[in-house]
Amino acid sequence: MIRINLNHKIIPGTLGILSLAVTACVNEKAEEKPNIVIIYADDLGYGDVGCYSSNTLITPNIDLLAYHGLRFTNAYCTSATSTPSRYSLLTGEYAWRKAGTGVARGDASAIIAPGRTTMASVLKKAGYSTGVVGKWHLGLGPSSGADWNGEITHSPLDIGFDYSFLIPATGDRVPCVYVENRRVVRLDPNDPVKVSFTDPILVEPTGKDHPELLKMHPSHGHDMTIVNGVSRIGWMSGGKSALWVDEDMADTITARAVKFIEHNRNNPFFLYFATHDIHVPRLPHKRFEGKSGMGPRGDAIVEFDWSVGEIMKTIDRLGLAEKTLIIVTSDNGPVVDDGYIDQAVELLGNHKPAGKLRGGKYSSFDGGTRVVFITSMEGKIKPGRSDELFSQIDLLASFAELTGQSVADGDAPDSRSNLSALLGKSPSSREWVVEHAVNGRLSIVKDQWKYIEPGPGEKLYKHVNIESGNDPITQLFNMKTDIGETKNVAVDNPLIVNELTQLLDKIKNSETP
Repeated sequence: MIRINLNHKIIPGTLGILSLAVTACVNEKAEEKPNIVIIYADDLGYGDVGCYSSNTLITPNIDLLAYHGLRFTNAYCTSATSTPSRYSLLTGEYAWRKAGTGVARGDASAIIAPGRTTMASVLKKAGYSTGVVGKWHLGLGPSSGADWNGEITHSPLDIGFDYSFLIPATGDRVPCVYVENRRVVRLDPNDPVKVSFTDPILVEPTGKDHPELLKMHPSHGHDMTIVNGVSRIGWMSGGKSALWVDEDMADTITARAVKFIEHNRNNPFFLYFATHDIHVPRLPHKRFEGKSGMGPRGDAIVEFDWSVGEIMKTIDRLGLAEKTLIIVTSDNGPVVDDGYIDQAVELLGNHKPAGKLRGGKYSSFDGGTRVVFITSMEGKIKPGRSDELFSQIDLLASFAELTGQSVADGDAPDSRSNLSALLGKSPSSREWVVEHAVNGRLSIVKDQWKYIEPGPGEKLYKHVNIESGNDPITQLFNMKTDIGETKNVAVDNPLIVNELTQLLDKIKNSETP
């Protein structure tokens, strides 16, 4: 069993030197298909958890999972923002190949078309019960928009999920309601929901006009309709009985995730549990307030760690630890001030959300896309650390191999199985990874080198105070000796620059490099 001790604390930064004497051999042939749980954090930084050398935040559940599992140091999401990372994760296609995959509005139509092959549909075909709980942010409804007051088509149920309980977009965007399967939860038909991102709906007060009504004020934008004392992006009216309470959000979605596991305990299941933490607005439950000493952002990380612990406890209680693959990772890197005044900057102290990495969310630097990535499966994954190159784009094909399937030609075009590295059995089969920044700029990592395409020139995303990486000149970094990307060595290595430029061009043109 995974031994869960909520009072157990692992000193941050010490896991790399802990003795890992108790190990298990990887079974070459699994007698049954393992359950799969992806716990997908929002905006969690490489340096935000204890087992990735945070000296300021204690995350005992994540650290314990890493202690009993495999902690990757060189794993990447595909994009430095939410929607494109989630699109790539589920479809196995780089989001930059498809128009309309930028950060989605709250009323966006479904970005993944019904019938499209996804991670969920692949696993459903293999006999899995499939569920998604938490943040969606991939659009709902046809091109005409979701029917918030009726049946919502073009939903996760149309791309392979059997069950869904969703935050439709993000916590800082309307509509501020949960959607279970195809309907808004607790909606009163006599109080219909109306949503707009173009024409103001001024039935409810806005943060711009009524700041005195706010319990958390915006630092930039986020000044439209007020829900639960917080002004959001977009306008909304109606649905009073269906509105979420931000402080209860982690409890609500974690309980649904636990219920899904319990309901499907006797069959192979796949759960994509996408938390809201630590995205803005950061309003963790009162029992987590002050726990980090770093204000709401730090407290939200403590709350996320609690959610991870609840999933671990459930799997352990049901006796599923030896047949459940758990993955904890994030959609992109960290951001401190992302639209609300929550003292995240003032209380940061010596904490470095991106650790030794440069940049963060939105950025071309590694802080935007190199992420926490931990895998655990008792008796199947040998505990330790992996420095192997890994990309979330490969999870779909890896799960296909894990469940004895092949991916059809044309499906998941950028996903390739890297199952052996995922399970810690052998070196990575991936020779390079592509990173995608908010402005569409691409980078590529191969061996110890990282190449960033020339950009438009702005040095800083001023609204979030993050280095962009958008220098107008070619950038090349030796990640083996300069993980912080401080010294551009492009001029000294023209052959490497030429090689990586050509490789990236081939990838962009869908050629097999």
